[in-house]
Amino acid sequence: MSTLRRARYQFKAHPLTLDAVIAAAVLLCMISSAFAAPDGDHGVDWGARPPNTLSLLLMVLAAAALVLRRRSALAVLAATGTFALIECVTGDPRAPVAMAAVIALYTVASTTDRATTWRVGLLTMTVLTVAAMAAGPLPWYAQENIALVAWTGIGATAGDAVRSHRAYVRAIRERAERAERTREEEARRRVAEERLRIARELHDVVAHHIALVNVQAGVVAHVMDRRPDQAKEALAHVREASRSALDELRATVGLLRQSDDPAAPTEPASGLGRLDELAGTFRNAGLPVQVARADQDTELPAAVDLAAYRIVQEALTNAQKHAGTGAKAEVSVVRVGPNIEVSVLDDGAGASAETGTGGGHGLLGMRERVTALGGTLTTGPRYGGGFRVHAILPVQTRAAAERKPV
Repeated sequence: MSTLRRARYQFKAHPLTLDAVIAAAVLLCMISSAFAAPDGDHGVDWGARPPNTLSLLLMVLAAAALVLRRRSALAVLAATGTFALIECVTGDPRAPVAMAAVIALYTVASTTDRATTWRVGLLTMTVLTVAAMAAGPLPWYAQENIALVAWTGIGATAGDAVRSHRAYVRAIRERAERAERTREEEARRRVAEERLRIARELHDVVAHHIALVNVQAGVVAHVMDRRPDQAKEALAHVREASRSALDELRATVGLLRQSDDPAAPTEPASGLGRLDELAGTFRNAGLPVQVARADQDTELPAAVDLAAYRIVQEALTNAQKHAGTGAKAEVSVVRVGPNIEVSVLDDGAGASAETGTGGGHGLLGMRERVTALGGTLTTGPRYGGGFRVHAILPVQTRAAAERKPV
């Protein structure tokens, strides 16, 4: 079995060698058939009707032309058809040169289209049959003449069937490869989206809590000697902010665990339910924050709830860092029809720093969150000073709408 497989690989690597072997086999079959008389007294008589020199020459030339059948199928068919035509008119006794033309016709049918096969096959069949019947040495009704119709038809039909099978197999292979590429692209897209989502989570968590720690550390440094009680309170806020940062980082990093790792939350627990707690952390850091809610206790999808919380968190963090001393912030959450609207305003003087020109990713992350949910985000300086962040988020996300039964 290994020898056959090795020979098959060799022939695939060297198709000209395979064609030479086929041509030699066809020549052997033609010569054998030429020397055989099928109607002898005891069956087939060998050597009863040896072919003439011209017939032998035509058989050799036709077999030699088959060596080039893959390179120029139509030219080889024309050559072998011509040799077979000459043999049909002059050969007496008849030699099977048409066998080479049938092989060439099969090659044309297997390498071209069906229309070409029909045209070339009918032309070959008609020319050889009519020439043999009209000008050949045998009667027009001889079985050798009728056999030309059958053999040329078999060659064209077999070649067309092989071509159709190859096209079918090629289409299946291409469809499978396309499906594999699509799966790989989808996997890469999902990985990229997950990386982006985790990057946003890490940015929001770290930026918020580090900003609070920075403010409280500044308070400690300022009042350490004169008001130790206030310094202790500020240190407590630092400890609380750092602990919250660690908890949220642990939850976010839990998204990266493998399936066989210990159980960890797949989503941070943050949401608008913790909005008062979030505002309290900023008040402790010295930023007065007023919260107004008119969302009628709307139950939000987890993605929308988390996005709304992160938008408020990032906007207040920017206000804490850039609005300046004495600034105030206002947070409002309002249900308007099918949407939830989240607004964060401040009256600080450092609005230009919040526009994102400093190279930060906070506003970009907010915009990506909102866009991913099918909402809109508006940010910019307020008339008279300050900065405004306004997000409109759909209460029902696209994914939830697709899962909802009809």
